[in-house]
Amino acid sequence: MASEKVSVDEMADVINDYLKEYADLAADVMKNAVKKTATSVKKDIQANAPVETGAYKKSWTTKKTAESSERIEMTVYSKNRYQIAHLLEHGHALRGGGRARAFPHIAPAEEAGEEELVRQLKKGLEG
Repeated sequence: MASEKVSVDEMADVINDYLKEYADLAADVMKNAVKKTATSVKKDIQANAPVETGAYKKSWTTKKTAESSERIEMTVYSKNRYQIAHLLEHGHALRGGGRARAFPHIAPAEEAGEEELVRQLKKGLEG
């Protein structure tokens, strides 16, 4: 940050300009971190998803669901096998009795994603 000589009357405007510049930088850092984290969560889910035919594992994708100048919202979802995601994640009752075993692969990826997002934000804002 270069030093500037300003009068007392102009000081509020200069401070506001610097705060706006920092807010824009922080928004860009946040958006990039969210995008990277969403991709990371998708890859983590795919890596740990159960495989029978491979269609479920390949069905995971990310999508930008909302974006403004200050925020972004990304969704990680199964585009055509969403009906079985919760059954595989938590297990389910079988037709002949008993239960199918659970394959937790979404919740661990979500937890790792939360930690990754915090780490990316800290790294981006400190650097």
